[in-house]
Amino acid sequence: MSLLTIIQNASKRVGLNSPASAIGLTDENVVRMISLANEEGAELASRHRWQNLIREATLTTTATESQGAITTIAGADFGYMLNDTIWDRTSNRRWLPVDDTQWQQMKASSITGPDVHFRIRGNTLLAIPVPAASHTVAFEWVTKNWCESSGGTGQSAWAADADVGRLDENLMTAGLIWRWKESQGLEYAEDFRKYEILVNDAIARDGVKGHIYMNSKHSGRTNVPDGNWVL
Repeated sequence: MSLLTIIQNASKRVGLNSPASAIGLTDENVVRMISLANEEGAELASRHRWQNLIREATLTTTATESQGAITTIAGADFGYMLNDTIWDRTSNRRWLPVDDTQWQQMKASSITGPDVHFRIRGNTLLAIPVPAASHTVAFEWVTKNWCESSGGTGQSAWAADADVGRLDENLMTAGLIWRWKESQGLEYAEDFRKYEILVNDAIARDGVKGHIYMNSKHSGRTNVPDGNWVL
């Protein structure tokens, strides 16, 4: 479903004329629809780690604290890293995330040991203690490009009528409807309620859910789905 189709469908639902085109028009309603469609796309993308926005990056370590710019390692559309996914595939050890306070404590104590800790600061991936050189490290990250051109080029905002969303366009349409009504001072509570149900259902269905393993063996085991459990 293209941007134009999303706007046309939403326009019909809120009682507006369905435009033949959108980007480039000066019609006040269409301009407002485009702005709200961008708002909806950005906010929906931030609601969840949508599987269609997850990417993988690899790097070859250097024996230095700085491993390079994160946007060079991952890409210019880097949004954020999934911290628990960064692994040294050469040594089969996970890199451990630390916050700024922990980082400074480690720097002050000249930490050593087999476990590498990392943080991102100033767009740079930093590691402590200094890792061994020439190891392959991989991690997953989320792109900030929630839509794309008709040719497949990722974008963080709508730019043409033929652009398509990387997220569920039906969700985007529902989000655009309640946002339009809110912007016009109209009653939108029921539309918003239905939208939230759709979003939560989509989040529940998205991707593959992990399991909690009740023993350390990887064969003949019982597994329990992720959740809040009283043991």
